Amino acid sequence: MKIERLTIDDGSKKLVDIAFEIKRSLGLVGESGSGKSLTLKALLGMLPKNLHAEIEYDADFELQAGKTVSLVPQNPFTALSPLTKLEKQFFCTQERMEYLFGEVGLQKELLKRYPPELSGGQLQRVVIAMALESLPKLLLLDEPTTALDPKTTRTILDLLLKLQKEMGFLMLFVTHEINAAAKVCEDICVIKNGRVVEYGKTDLVLKNPKDPYTKELIEANFANRNFRE
Repeated sequence: MKIERLTIDDGSKKLVDIAFEIKRSLGLVGESGSGKSLTLKALLGMLPKNLHAEIEYDADFELQAGKTVSLVPQNPFTALSPLTKLEKQFFCTQERMEYLFGEVGLQKELLKRYPPELSGGQLQRVVIAMALESLPKLLLLDEPTTALDPKTTRTILDLLLKLQKEMGFLMLFVTHEINAAAKVCEDICVIKNGRVVEYGKTDLVLKNPKDPYTKELIEANFANRNFRE
């Protein structure tokens, strides 16, 4: 899937003006305020009314939130209703719910539980299962490891790689943690102030960053080299 151009403006100035291609998996990396969240909302058709987006993309792909495109939110604790059993928060059959739970490594008995009864890692698996409910062609991930400890983060990233291999969806991994993106993404697109400052194969960008901003992100994120081992 190729985004020829994605622009977002507030009526007076452009907040985002970028282009990228998701060949298989792309990490969209930048600090808070760089335009990552606005880009996600534009792809989902969820921008605030005061903002306007224009998206030019492949004619053979249709952006339909909840159908061809699904979102794994940043915080599973707020994405789920704490007073509703998990099985009541899906829109598919019991059989499919149990299948999806199996795919993300959860026991089907947990469907009878309420969200507060599960750990953060388990809840992240639940929202991944929900995102895959509609068999999306494109999976958007909004800072999916921010609230997780390092061990759980590695587990979730490995799970995403396994699911992508099995199901074949494209993946746009949005994060400020370039080390997390490096674990699962073939390509990386670094943005700052709504503009692309560096774009290329993950290994090449990490080994030989061209832009000072990218170098800063790498130095800040790879303080703990054990993360990728």
